[in-house]
Amino acid sequence: PTTGFACASARSSQPPSASQLPKAAAHREAMAEAPIQSSDESAPPPQIAMDGPIDVLCMACEDDQCDFKPMKLQRRPMGPNDVVIDMKYCGVCHTDLHVSANHTGGLQKTQYPCVPGHELAGVCVAVGSAVTKFAVGDHVGVGCMVDSCGKCSNCKKGQEQMCSKQVGTYQAKDVNGQAATYPKGSYTLGGYTTYHVVQEHFGIKLPKTYPLECAGPVMCAGVTMLEPLRKYGAKEGTRVGIIGMGGLGVMGVKLACTLGCEVTAISRSANKKDFAKRVSQNALISKVENDPSLSQKSETGRKSVVRAEEAGAAKFLISTDTAAMKAAAGTLDLILNTVPTHHDYSSYIKLLAPKGKLVILGLAQELIASAVIGMVNPNASVVGSAIGGIARTQEVIDLCAQYDIRPEINIFPVQELNSVFEKLDSQNDQGLRYVMDIQGSLTDKASALCNAPPPKISKQGSPISICAILLECCGMCWCPGKGCCCCKCRCCQCC
Repeated sequence: PTTGFACASARSSQPPSASQLPKAAAHREAMAEAPIQSSDESAPPPQIAMDGPIDVLCMACEDDQCDFKPMKLQRRPMGPNDVVIDMKYCGVCHTDLHVSANHTGGLQKTQYPCVPGHELAGVCVAVGSAVTKFAVGDHVGVGCMVDSCGKCSNCKKGQEQMCSKQVGTYQAKDVNGQAATYPKGSYTLGGYTTYHVVQEHFGIKLPKTYPLECAGPVMCAGVTMLEPLRKYGAKEGTRVGIIGMGGLGVMGVKLACTLGCEVTAISRSANKKDFAKRVSQNALISKVENDPSLSQKSETGRKSVVRAEEAGAAKFLISTDTAAMKAAAGTLDLILNTVPTHHDYSSYIKLLAPKGKLVILGLAQELIASAVIGMVNPNASVVGSAIGGIARTQEVIDLCAQYDIRPEINIFPVQELNSVFEKLDSQNDQGLRYVMDIQGSLTDKASALCNAPPPKISKQGSPISICAILLECCGMCWCPGKGCCCCKCRCCQCC
Protein backbone atom coordinates (compact mmCIF):
# COMPACT_ATOMS: atom_id res chain seq x y z
CA PRO A 1 0.00 0.00 0.00
CA THR A 2 1.05 3.58 -0.53
CA THR A 3 -0.19 6.83 0.89
CA GLY A 4 0.48 10.51 0.45
CA PHE A 5 -0.27 12.82 -2.42
CA ALA A 6 2.74 11.72 -4.46
CA CYS A 7 2.18 8.01 -4.41
CA ALA A 8 0.45 7.83 -7.78
CA SER A 9 3.75 8.65 -9.40
CA ALA A 10 6.06 7.06 -6.87
CA ARG A 11 8.00 5.15 -9.51
CA SER A 12 8.11 7.96 -12.05
CA SER A 13 11.28 9.95 -12.69
CA GLN A 14 9.30 13.19 -12.79
CA PRO A 15 7.56 14.96 -9.90
CA PRO A 16 3.81 14.36 -9.80
CA SER A 17 1.60 16.73 -11.77
CA ALA A 18 -1.17 18.76 -10.21
CA SER A 19 -3.77 16.37 -11.63
CA GLN A 20 -2.13 13.48 -9.77
CA LEU A 21 -2.36 15.25 -6.42
CA PRO A 22 -5.83 15.06 -4.84
CA LYS A 23 -7.26 17.81 -2.68
CA ALA A 24 -6.65 17.41 1.04
CA ALA A 25 -10.25 16.53 1.83
CA ALA A 26 -10.42 13.89 -0.90
CA HIS A 27 -7.12 12.48 0.28
CA ARG A 28 -8.36 12.12 3.84
CA GLU A 29 -11.60 10.53 2.64
CA ALA A 30 -9.65 7.98 0.64
CA MET A 31 -7.41 7.27 3.61
CA ALA A 32 -10.42 6.84 5.87
CA GLU A 33 -11.76 4.14 3.53
CA ALA A 34 -8.41 2.35 3.34
CA PRO A 35 -7.66 0.32 6.47
CA ILE A 36 -4.42 1.08 8.26
CA GLN A 37 -2.84 -2.30 8.71
CA SER A 38 -0.76 -1.30 11.69
CA SER A 39 -3.71 -0.21 13.82
CA ASP A 40 -5.42 -3.60 13.90
CA GLU A 41 -5.55 -4.07 17.66
CA SER A 42 -7.85 -7.06 17.48
CA ALA A 43 -4.91 -9.27 16.53
CA PRO A 44 -3.47 -11.35 19.39
CA PRO A 45 -0.22 -10.02 20.87
CA PRO A 46 2.94 -11.72 19.62
CA GLN A 47 4.46 -14.41 21.78
CA ILE A 48 7.86 -13.12 22.83
CA ALA A 49 9.83 -13.87 25.96
CA MET A 50 10.23 -10.85 28.23
CA ASP A 51 12.46 -12.38 30.87
CA GLY A 52 15.55 -12.62 28.68
CA PRO A 53 17.08 -11.32 25.45
CA ILE A 54 14.46 -10.75 22.78
CA ASP A 55 14.98 -12.50 19.46
CA VAL A 56 14.47 -10.17 16.52
CA LEU A 57 14.74 -10.33 12.75
CA CYS A 58 16.56 -7.37 11.24
CA MET A 59 17.52 -6.05 7.83
CA ALA A 60 21.28 -5.66 8.11
CA CYS A 61 24.29 -5.09 5.91
CA GLU A 62 27.72 -6.56 6.64
CA ASP A 63 29.90 -3.99 4.86
CA ASP A 64 29.82 -0.66 3.04
CA GLN A 65 28.30 -2.27 -0.07
CA CYS A 66 24.88 -1.89 1.64
CA ASP A 67 23.67 -5.32 0.57
CA PHE A 68 20.81 -5.75 3.05
CA LYS A 69 19.64 -9.21 4.03
CA PRO A 70 17.50 -10.56 6.90
CA MET A 71 19.60 -11.37 9.95
CA LYS A 72 18.61 -12.85 13.31
CA LEU A 73 19.89 -10.79 16.23
CA GLN A 74 18.87 -10.08 19.84
CA ARG A 75 17.82 -7.08 21.88
CA ARG A 76 18.20 -6.53 25.59
CA PRO A 77 15.63 -7.94 28.01
CA MET A 78 12.90 -5.49 28.95
CA GLY A 79 13.87 -3.37 31.97
CA PRO A 80 11.57 -1.65 34.49
CA ASN A 81 11.56 1.61 32.46
CA ASP A 82 11.39 0.00 29.03
CA VAL A 83 8.72 -0.32 26.40
CA VAL A 84 8.69 -3.18 23.88
CA ILE A 85 7.44 -2.16 20.42
CA ASP A 86 6.04 -4.54 17.83
CA MET A 87 7.37 -2.76 14.75
CA LYS A 88 4.99 -1.99 11.89
CA TYR A 89 6.88 0.53 9.74
CA CYS A 90 10.28 2.16 9.57
CA GLY A 91 11.23 5.07 7.35
CA VAL A 92 14.45 5.06 5.35
CA CYS A 93 16.40 8.31 5.73
CA HIS A 94 19.28 9.61 3.62
CA THR A 95 21.38 9.42 6.80
CA ASP A 96 20.84 5.64 6.81
CA LEU A 97 22.59 5.55 3.44
CA HIS A 98 25.50 7.72 4.61
CA VAL A 99 26.11 5.61 7.72
CA SER A 100 25.61 2.20 6.08
CA ALA A 101 28.02 3.12 3.27
CA ASN A 102 30.53 4.47 5.83
CA HIS A 103 30.37 7.96 4.29
CA THR A 104 30.74 9.31 7.83
CA GLY A 105 33.76 7.13 8.56
CA GLY A 106 35.98 10.19 8.96
CA LEU A 107 34.07 10.97 12.16
CA GLN A 108 32.98 7.51 13.28
CA LYS A 109 33.67 4.31 11.43
CA THR A 110 30.55 2.28 10.81
CA GLN A 111 30.36 -0.97 12.74
CA TYR A 112 28.97 -4.03 10.97
CA PRO A 113 26.58 -5.70 10.87
CA CYS A 114 24.76 -2.39 10.58
CA VAL A 115 21.02 -2.13 11.26
CA PRO A 116 19.94 1.45 10.48
CA GLY A 117 16.59 3.16 10.96
CA HIS A 118 15.54 6.08 13.17
CA GLU A 119 11.95 6.52 11.95
CA LEU A 120 10.21 3.80 13.95
CA ALA A 121 6.47 3.29 14.32
CA GLY A 122 4.72 0.39 15.98
CA VAL A 123 2.46 -0.85 18.75
CA CYS A 124 3.38 -1.33 22.40
CA VAL A 125 3.19 -5.01 23.38
CA ALA A 126 4.82 -4.89 26.83
CA VAL A 127 5.87 -2.33 29.45
CA GLY A 128 8.26 -2.48 32.37
CA SER A 129 7.07 -2.32 35.97
CA ALA A 130 7.93 1.39 36.36
CA VAL A 131 6.50 2.64 33.06
CA THR A 132 3.74 5.27 33.29
CA LYS A 133 3.86 6.93 29.86
CA PHE A 134 2.63 3.98 27.79
CA ALA A 135 0.27 1.04 28.03
CA VAL A 136 -0.06 -2.11 25.96
CA GLY A 137 -1.86 -1.28 22.72
CA ASP A 138 -0.58 2.30 22.48
CA HIS A 139 1.00 3.46 19.24
CA VAL A 140 4.66 4.26 19.87
CA GLY A 141 7.33 5.95 17.79
CA VAL A 142 11.07 6.32 18.18
CA GLY A 143 13.11 9.00 16.46
CA CYS A 144 16.82 9.67 16.18
CA MET A 145 17.92 8.99 19.75
CA VAL A 146 17.24 6.49 22.50
CA ASP A 147 19.06 8.00 25.48
CA SER A 148 20.88 11.00 26.96
CA CYS A 149 22.37 11.73 30.35
CA GLY A 150 19.20 13.42 31.66
CA LYS A 151 21.24 15.60 34.02
CA CYS A 152 22.96 18.31 31.96
CA SER A 153 21.49 21.74 31.25
CA ASN A 154 20.54 20.71 27.71
CA CYS A 155 18.60 17.67 28.89
CA LYS A 156 16.83 19.70 31.58
CA LYS A 157 15.76 22.21 28.89
CA GLY A 158 14.34 19.44 26.70
CA GLN A 159 17.25 19.70 24.27
CA GLU A 160 18.42 16.10 24.56
CA GLN A 161 19.80 16.24 21.02
CA MET A 162 22.47 18.65 22.33
CA CYS A 163 23.58 16.37 25.16
CA SER A 164 27.20 15.30 24.87
CA LYS A 165 26.14 11.82 26.02
CA GLN A 166 23.27 11.42 23.59
CA VAL A 167 22.85 7.85 22.34
CA GLY A 168 21.71 7.45 18.75
CA THR A 169 19.01 4.97 17.76
CA TYR A 170 21.63 3.01 15.82
CA GLN A 171 25.42 2.75 15.67
CA ALA A 172 25.87 4.10 19.20
CA LYS A 173 27.29 2.85 22.49
CA ASP A 174 25.37 2.74 25.75
CA VAL A 175 27.33 5.47 27.57
CA ASN A 176 24.77 6.17 30.30
CA GLY A 177 23.72 2.65 31.26
CA GLN A 178 20.15 3.19 30.11
CA ALA A 179 20.30 2.01 26.49
CA ALA A 180 21.82 -1.40 27.00
CA THR A 181 22.54 -3.55 23.97
CA TYR A 182 22.74 -7.30 23.64
CA PRO A 183 25.29 -8.71 23.77
CA LYS A 184 26.64 -6.14 26.20
CA GLY A 185 29.08 -3.67 24.66
CA SER A 186 27.71 -3.89 21.14
CA TYR A 187 26.23 -1.00 19.16
CA THR A 188 22.58 0.01 19.13
CA LEU A 189 20.39 -1.53 16.45
CA GLY A 190 17.97 0.69 14.55
CA GLY A 191 14.44 0.29 13.33
CA TYR A 192 14.86 -2.14 10.44
CA THR A 193 13.67 -4.81 12.86
CA THR A 194 10.63 -6.75 14.05
CA TYR A 195 10.84 -5.54 17.69
CA HIS A 196 12.42 -2.62 19.46
CA VAL A 197 13.11 -1.95 23.14
CA VAL A 198 13.34 1.65 24.32
CA GLN A 199 13.18 3.44 27.65
CA GLU A 200 9.86 5.22 27.95
CA HIS A 201 11.18 8.81 27.96
CA PHE A 202 12.48 8.37 24.42
CA GLY A 203 9.28 6.85 23.11
CA ILE A 204 6.92 9.20 21.28
CA LYS A 205 3.16 8.88 21.81
CA LEU A 206 1.53 8.55 18.41
CA PRO A 207 -2.15 9.58 18.23
CA LYS A 208 -4.21 6.66 16.99
CA THR A 209 -5.91 9.03 14.57
CA TYR A 210 -2.62 9.48 12.72
CA PRO A 211 -1.53 6.76 10.25
CA LEU A 212 1.38 4.73 11.58
CA GLU A 213 2.93 4.52 8.13
CA CYS A 214 3.25 8.33 8.07
CA ALA A 215 4.60 8.77 11.60
CA GLY A 216 8.21 7.64 11.12
CA PRO A 217 9.27 10.37 8.66
CA VAL A 218 7.63 13.03 10.86
CA MET A 219 9.96 12.10 13.73
CA CYS A 220 12.94 12.69 11.46
CA ALA A 221 12.14 15.08 8.61
CA GLY A 222 9.32 16.74 10.54
CA VAL A 223 11.25 17.55 13.70
CA THR A 224 14.34 18.51 11.68
CA MET A 225 12.29 21.22 9.96
CA LEU A 226 10.16 22.33 12.92
CA GLU A 227 13.14 22.83 15.26
CA PRO A 228 14.69 25.76 13.31
CA LEU A 229 11.25 27.17 12.47
CA ARG A 230 10.49 27.39 16.20
CA LYS A 231 14.00 28.38 17.28
CA TYR A 232 14.15 31.35 14.91
CA GLY A 233 10.62 32.51 15.58
CA ALA A 234 8.83 31.61 12.34
CA LYS A 235 5.23 32.76 12.54
CA GLU A 236 2.46 34.38 10.55
CA GLY A 237 4.09 36.49 7.85
CA THR A 238 7.68 35.26 8.32
CA ARG A 239 9.32 34.94 4.91
CA VAL A 240 10.76 31.42 4.78
CA GLY A 241 12.76 29.87 1.95
CA ILE A 242 13.08 26.09 1.62
CA ILE A 243 16.05 24.92 -0.48
CA GLY A 244 15.46 21.50 -2.01
CA MET A 245 12.18 19.76 -2.67
CA GLY A 246 13.16 16.28 -1.56
CA GLY A 247 11.45 14.49 1.32
CA LEU A 248 12.92 16.90 3.89
CA GLY A 249 12.07 20.04 1.95
CA VAL A 250 8.49 18.94 1.29
CA MET A 251 7.88 18.54 5.03
CA GLY A 252 9.41 21.98 5.55
CA VAL A 253 7.03 23.58 3.06
CA LYS A 254 4.02 21.91 4.69
CA LEU A 255 5.00 22.90 8.24
CA ALA A 256 5.94 26.47 7.32
CA CYS A 257 2.63 26.93 5.51
CA THR A 258 0.76 25.55 8.51
CA LEU A 259 2.51 28.09 10.76
CA GLY A 260 1.33 30.88 8.47
CA CYS A 261 4.70 31.70 6.93
CA GLU A 262 5.14 33.15 3.44
CA VAL A 263 6.95 30.27 1.75
CA THR A 264 9.37 30.36 -1.15
CA ALA A 265 10.38 26.97 -2.54
CA ILE A 266 13.89 27.05 -4.00
CA SER A 267 15.05 24.45 -6.52
CA ARG A 268 17.63 24.09 -9.29
CA SER A 269 15.05 23.75 -12.06
CA ALA A 270 11.44 24.64 -12.86
CA ASN A 271 10.20 21.04 -12.94
CA LYS A 272 9.24 21.16 -9.24
CA LYS A 273 7.21 24.37 -9.48
CA ASP A 274 3.75 22.81 -9.84
CA PHE A 275 4.62 20.17 -7.25
CA ALA A 276 5.71 22.80 -4.71
CA LYS A 277 2.55 24.80 -5.29
CA ARG A 278 0.31 21.78 -4.83
CA VAL A 279 2.13 20.57 -1.71
CA SER A 280 1.76 23.93 0.01
CA GLN A 281 -1.77 24.35 -1.29
CA ASN A 282 -2.86 21.08 0.29
CA ALA A 283 -1.18 22.06 3.57
CA LEU A 284 -3.10 25.33 3.64
CA ILE A 285 -6.42 23.67 2.82
CA SER A 286 -5.81 21.03 5.47
CA LYS A 287 -5.08 23.72 8.06
CA VAL A 288 -8.32 25.53 7.24
CA GLU A 289 -10.37 22.34 7.36
CA ASN A 290 -8.91 21.29 10.72
CA ASP A 291 -8.85 24.68 12.46
CA PRO A 292 -12.02 25.25 14.55
CA SER A 293 -11.57 29.01 14.18
CA LEU A 294 -11.79 28.67 10.40
CA SER A 295 -14.84 26.47 10.14
CA GLN A 296 -16.04 26.04 6.59
CA LYS A 297 -19.55 26.71 7.85
CA SER A 298 -18.65 30.37 8.20
CA GLU A 299 -18.12 32.85 5.40
CA THR A 300 -14.59 33.43 6.70
CA GLY A 301 -13.89 29.72 6.45
CA ARG A 302 -15.15 29.50 2.88
CA LYS A 303 -13.02 32.47 1.86
CA SER A 304 -10.01 30.89 3.55
CA VAL A 305 -10.44 27.68 1.54
CA VAL A 306 -10.69 29.68 -1.68
CA ARG A 307 -7.55 31.63 -0.82
CA ALA A 308 -5.71 28.41 0.02
CA GLU A 309 -6.75 26.77 -3.24
CA GLU A 310 -5.45 29.78 -5.17
CA ALA A 311 -2.28 30.27 -3.16
CA GLY A 312 0.12 27.39 -2.78
CA ALA A 313 3.74 28.35 -2.16
CA ALA A 314 3.94 32.13 -2.31
CA LYS A 315 6.91 31.98 -4.65
CA PHE A 316 9.13 29.55 -6.52
CA LEU A 317 12.75 30.47 -7.08
CA ILE A 318 15.12 28.73 -9.51
CA SER A 319 18.57 28.87 -7.94
CA THR A 320 20.35 28.54 -11.31
CA ASP A 321 18.53 31.61 -12.69
CA THR A 322 21.02 34.40 -12.00
CA ALA A 323 18.55 37.21 -12.71
CA ALA A 324 15.86 35.71 -10.48
CA MET A 325 18.32 35.18 -7.63
CA LYS A 326 19.50 38.78 -7.91
CA ALA A 327 15.93 40.07 -7.87
CA ALA A 328 15.20 38.02 -4.73
CA ALA A 329 18.16 39.40 -2.78
CA GLY A 330 17.28 40.44 0.76
CA THR A 331 13.73 39.06 0.66
CA LEU A 332 13.88 36.12 3.10
CA ASP A 333 13.98 36.14 6.89
CA LEU A 334 14.83 32.46 7.26
CA ILE A 335 16.20 29.93 4.80
CA LEU A 336 16.23 26.19 5.52
CA ASN A 337 18.78 24.39 3.35
CA THR A 338 17.93 20.69 3.04
CA VAL A 339 20.54 19.65 0.44
CA PRO A 340 22.07 16.41 1.85
CA THR A 341 25.44 16.58 0.08
CA HIS A 342 28.48 18.87 -0.05
CA HIS A 343 27.64 21.97 -2.10
CA ASP A 344 28.27 25.70 -2.46
CA TYR A 345 25.64 27.54 -0.41
CA SER A 346 27.20 31.02 -0.66
CA SER A 347 24.76 32.28 -3.31
CA TYR A 348 21.84 31.76 -0.91
CA ILE A 349 23.28 34.10 1.71
CA LYS A 350 22.45 37.09 -0.51
CA LEU A 351 18.76 36.16 -0.29
CA LEU A 352 18.71 36.95 3.44
CA ALA A 353 17.17 40.09 4.86
CA PRO A 354 19.14 41.90 7.60
CA LYS A 355 19.53 39.62 10.65
CA GLY A 356 18.25 36.69 8.59
CA LYS A 357 19.47 33.13 9.08
CA LEU A 358 20.53 30.45 6.61
CA VAL A 359 20.15 27.11 8.41
CA ILE A 360 22.11 24.13 7.09
CA LEU A 361 20.20 20.88 7.64
CA GLY A 362 21.58 18.27 5.22
CA LEU A 363 24.14 15.78 6.53
CA ALA A 364 27.42 17.08 5.10
CA GLN A 365 30.45 18.88 6.53
CA GLU A 366 28.59 22.17 6.11
CA LEU A 367 26.07 21.07 8.75
CA ILE A 368 28.64 20.31 11.44
CA ALA A 369 30.81 23.33 10.60
CA SER A 370 27.84 25.71 10.69
CA ALA A 371 26.71 24.22 14.01
CA VAL A 372 30.17 24.87 15.45
CA ILE A 373 30.19 28.43 14.14
CA GLY A 374 26.69 29.01 15.51
CA MET A 375 27.81 27.97 19.01
CA VAL A 376 30.85 30.25 18.87
CA ASN A 377 28.98 33.17 17.29
CA PRO A 378 25.19 33.18 17.87
CA ASN A 379 24.89 36.17 15.53
CA ALA A 380 26.31 34.28 12.55
CA SER A 381 24.10 34.37 9.47
CA VAL A 382 24.92 30.74 8.57
CA VAL A 383 24.02 28.26 11.30
CA GLY A 384 23.45 24.55 11.58
CA SER A 385 20.57 22.55 13.00
CA ALA A 386 19.98 18.83 13.30
CA ILE A 387 17.03 17.21 15.04
CA GLY A 388 15.00 18.38 18.02
CA GLY A 389 14.51 17.12 21.54
CA ILE A 390 11.85 14.70 22.73
CA ALA A 391 9.37 17.47 23.53
CA ARG A 392 9.82 18.98 20.06
CA THR A 393 9.40 15.57 18.46
CA GLN A 394 6.16 15.06 20.36
CA GLU A 395 5.08 18.57 19.31
CA VAL A 396 5.57 17.92 15.62
CA ILE A 397 3.68 14.63 15.76
CA ASP A 398 0.79 16.31 17.57
CA LEU A 399 0.83 19.22 15.10
CA CYS A 400 0.73 16.86 12.14
CA ALA A 401 -2.11 14.89 13.70
CA GLN A 402 -4.07 18.06 14.47
CA TYR A 403 -3.82 19.49 10.95
CA ASP A 404 -3.53 16.21 9.08
CA ILE A 405 -0.08 16.99 7.72
CA ARG A 406 1.26 13.87 6.04
CA PRO A 407 4.62 13.29 4.36
CA GLU A 408 4.66 12.12 0.75
CA ILE A 409 5.54 8.45 1.21
CA ASN A 410 6.19 5.28 -0.74
CA ILE A 411 5.70 2.08 1.24
CA PHE A 412 7.81 -0.84 0.06
CA PRO A 413 8.60 -4.42 1.16
CA VAL A 414 11.96 -5.32 2.67
CA GLN A 415 13.16 -7.09 -0.48
CA GLU A 416 13.24 -3.69 -2.24
CA LEU A 417 15.52 -2.05 0.34
CA ASN A 418 18.64 -2.29 -1.85
CA SER A 419 16.76 -0.62 -4.68
CA VAL A 420 15.57 2.18 -2.37
CA PHE A 421 19.15 2.85 -1.25
CA GLU A 422 20.16 3.19 -4.89
CA LYS A 423 17.34 5.66 -5.50
CA LEU A 424 18.33 7.72 -2.48
CA ASP A 425 21.92 7.78 -3.66
CA SER A 426 21.00 9.03 -7.12
CA GLN A 427 18.52 11.79 -6.35
CA ASN A 428 15.15 12.16 -4.66
CA ASP A 429 13.35 13.99 -7.46
CA GLN A 430 9.89 13.09 -6.23
CA GLY A 431 9.93 14.59 -2.76
CA LEU A 432 9.23 11.19 -1.24
CA ARG A 433 10.05 9.60 2.07
CA TYR A 434 10.49 5.84 1.71
CA VAL A 435 8.83 3.71 4.38
CA MET A 436 9.59 0.01 4.86
CA ASP A 437 6.66 -2.29 5.59
CA ILE A 438 8.02 -4.25 8.53
CA GLN A 439 4.78 -5.94 9.53
CA GLY A 440 3.89 -7.12 6.05
CA SER A 441 7.27 -8.22 4.72
CA LEU A 442 9.96 -8.77 7.39
CA THR A 443 8.98 -12.38 8.05
CA ASP A 444 10.60 -15.80 7.92
CA LYS A 445 9.92 -15.81 4.17
CA ALA A 446 11.97 -12.65 3.62
CA SER A 447 15.32 -14.46 3.21
CA ALA A 448 14.14 -16.24 0.09
CA LEU A 449 12.88 -12.97 -1.41
CA CYS A 450 15.89 -10.78 -0.63
CA ASN A 451 18.00 -11.84 -3.61
CA ALA A 452 18.52 -8.46 -5.29
CA PRO A 453 22.13 -7.45 -6.07
CA PRO A 454 23.84 -4.84 -3.89
CA PRO A 455 22.84 -1.25 -4.70
CA LYS A 456 25.12 0.84 -6.86
CA ILE A 457 26.29 3.44 -4.37
CA SER A 458 28.47 6.26 -5.66
CA LYS A 459 31.69 7.02 -3.87
CA GLN A 460 31.33 10.02 -1.58
CA GLY A 461 33.05 12.87 -3.41
CA SER A 462 33.76 14.86 -0.25
CA PRO A 463 33.50 12.54 2.76
CA ILE A 464 32.67 13.95 6.17
CA SER A 465 35.78 14.16 8.33
CA ILE A 466 37.35 16.34 11.02
CA CYS A 467 39.68 17.88 8.46
CA ALA A 468 36.87 18.63 6.03
CA ILE A 469 34.83 20.25 8.80
CA LEU A 470 37.75 22.47 9.87
CA LEU A 471 38.26 23.56 6.28
CA GLU A 472 34.57 24.40 6.03
CA CYS A 473 34.79 26.46 9.25
CA CYS A 474 37.71 28.32 7.73
CA GLY A 475 35.65 29.10 4.66
CA MET A 476 32.70 30.29 6.74
CA CYS A 477 34.67 32.57 9.04
CA TRP A 478 37.73 33.88 7.28
CA CYS A 479 37.62 33.31 3.55
CA PRO A 480 34.10 33.06 2.10
CA GLY A 481 35.67 32.68 -1.32
CA LYS A 482 37.53 29.58 -0.08
CA GLY A 483 40.71 30.83 -1.59
CA CYS A 484 43.25 30.94 1.25
CA CYS A 485 46.20 28.61 1.52
CA CYS A 486 44.44 26.49 4.16
CA CYS A 487 41.47 25.87 1.89
CA LYS A 488 43.71 25.01 -1.03
CA CYS A 489 45.76 22.57 1.01
CA ARG A 490 44.69 18.95 0.87
CA CYS A 491 47.10 17.26 3.21
CA CYS A 492 45.13 14.08 3.81
CA GLN A 493 42.87 11.78 1.84
CA CYS A 494 39.83 12.52 3.98
CA CYS A 495 39.36 16.04 2.56
